[in-house]
Amino acid sequence: MPASQGNPSARIARFGVFELDLSAGELRKNGAKLRLQEQPFQVLALLLERAGEVVTREDLRLKLWPADTFVDFDHSLNTAVNKLREALGDSASSPRYIETLARRGYRFIAPVQDHVATGAFARPPSATEEHPGHPSTSMLHPDLEVPIPRRGLTRGLFALAQLMYLIFYLVALFRIHAVFAVADSFLPGWGAAVLTAAVMVTAGAGIPLRCYLLSAVGFDYQRLAEKFQQMFPFILALDQLWAVAPFLLTQKIGLGAAFAASAALLYVPFSERTLVRMAYIANAKHPSK
Repeated sequence: MPASQGNPSARIARFGVFELDLSAGELRKNGAKLRLQEQPFQVLALLLERAGEVVTREDLRLKLWPADTFVDFDHSLNTAVNKLREALGDSASSPRYIETLARRGYRFIAPVQDHVATGAFARPPSATEEHPGHPSTSMLHPDLEVPIPRRGLTRGLFALAQLMYLIFYLVALFRIHAVFAVADSFLPGWGAAVLTAAVMVTAGAGIPLRCYLLSAVGFDYQRLAEKFQQMFPFILALDQLWAVAPFLLTQKIGLGAAFAASAALLYVPFSERTLVRMAYIANAKHPSK
């Protein structure tokens, strides 16, 4: 296959968080090499080369076991596919990568990235693949199972969320006397003082946090997903506290509007986490569902 030999990238296929390197004979997950025996590796290579197509059991037999080889083919193939699914974390009952077609063969159903039009893993585009905006051809997130939007969009939305909180903190601190006056209107003196102190402390902690997150996403820090996951318990607690802030404006905007704003703010930290996971797929440490 001269075309692929002249272009090393033509011998690499990426799908989800995995990468198959034919030249090195390696299967990697998030850059870490996985242990995979030769036969499961060859099965995956053939499935990726014909991604989206049915690869019959006979095709696999001819690829892996020459005609003069005496072996229990059915048992060996089933074992190879099971080991491959184990390495990919896949399931025959609800497949994300390898679909079983009874008495026919297998089909690789996940989108394959960065495969080259000439060389290994090449396949002709279908009618829908000629139109990248078509929803059926959008790359799916390996864990969230939603189409992956442009990274610029997810990073931009995440940055706007940080900017929103930063504005909240600054306005609250600049108008801290107004915050105390509002709190004093429905709380005893000591309660208003405690609430005002809580606003000052949380805003003081939130400002450097938001500046860090803004700079991290602005400079496209590749370990942001990992760092954000580590900080998420603190961020969640902080954001939940600030979600009640709209009730301080009840006299101006009304109880209903304050309740609606508070409900929206309760969701924001979870949307931040989702945006980070979409923008930094390979480096995210995914929480259990």
